[in-house]
Amino acid sequence: MSAVLRIGTRGSRLALAQAEWVRRRLEEAHPGLRAELITFKTSGDRILDVPLYELGGKGLFVKELERALVDGSIDCAVHSLKDLPGELAPGLIVAAVPEREDARDVVVTRQAGGLAALPSGARAGTSSPRRAALLRALHPQLTVVNLRGNVDTRLGKLERGEVDALVLAAAGLHRLGLEPPHAQPCDAREFVPAIGQGALALESRPGAVAEQLAAIEHRPSRLAIDAERAFLTAVGGTCITPLAAYATLDDGDLTLRALIAHPDGTHAVRGEQTGAASDGARIGRELGERLLGQGGAELLRELGLPG
Repeated sequence: MSAVLRIGTRGSRLALAQAEWVRRRLEEAHPGLRAELITFKTSGDRILDVPLYELGGKGLFVKELERALVDGSIDCAVHSLKDLPGELAPGLIVAAVPEREDARDVVVTRQAGGLAALPSGARAGTSSPRRAALLRALHPQLTVVNLRGNVDTRLGKLERGEVDALVLAAAGLHRLGLEPPHAQPCDAREFVPAIGQGALALESRPGAVAEQLAAIEHRPSRLAIDAERAFLTAVGGTCITPLAAYATLDDGDLTLRALIAHPDGTHAVRGEQTGAASDGARIGRELGERLLGQGGAELLRELGLPG
């Protein structure tokens, strides 16, 4: 183990804020530990004029960091957990999931009244197939446009009138200390969050560093994430599939809500399942299999995916 814990992160303002939060938490948990941030510009950060699904999906935000972990250039990487693909690079693990932030989506508009107050044809910007599908399903009067870039860039485009509304992650706004006017959180039961949204993943190789990182593990957040990612594995979706899964815990029980949607918003298969929090992985797997059997598999085949 290095004398200094080398933490890899993307270089965006949000990624740096998240990694700095992790660095402070680790140094508090391990008096005497010194940690430093090492920034990377990933493929997903460099190419901003093409939809993510055409580039290979959110894995583009983690490949360079995983490569640095494997070759020993860094000791751990901090990711937004929703960016992690279903399978990690060989030899790597999610060593810790710290306490999750607000997992909900937030609608931001220039005027009060939210999406319902926008006129027909108003432009709502997002780069997420899940958000686009839910917008089209719940607000068919809107025109959904692809909009990439970091949080500040997207808010700037809203202010300049390039779009009339945005859908952003509440967690990102909170971590950046941003409170845009006319921001309304979405109901997570209806506008189901992305798998892992609001959570961070501390990825590393097994061993002493992983044991250090485990000091800031938040068990309820890990249980929720395990259920959501088990759903992802069972469904076998990709970056072009509008998938959602969100687990909540209540007095030892875990409830998982999930959906598989068509990108155009015309059809979605939804469901939920409750059980013991310790059985989250089983709950996720069973709910995924159930939604596949209720039409999700056919929907995936329409998109050219195995189902």
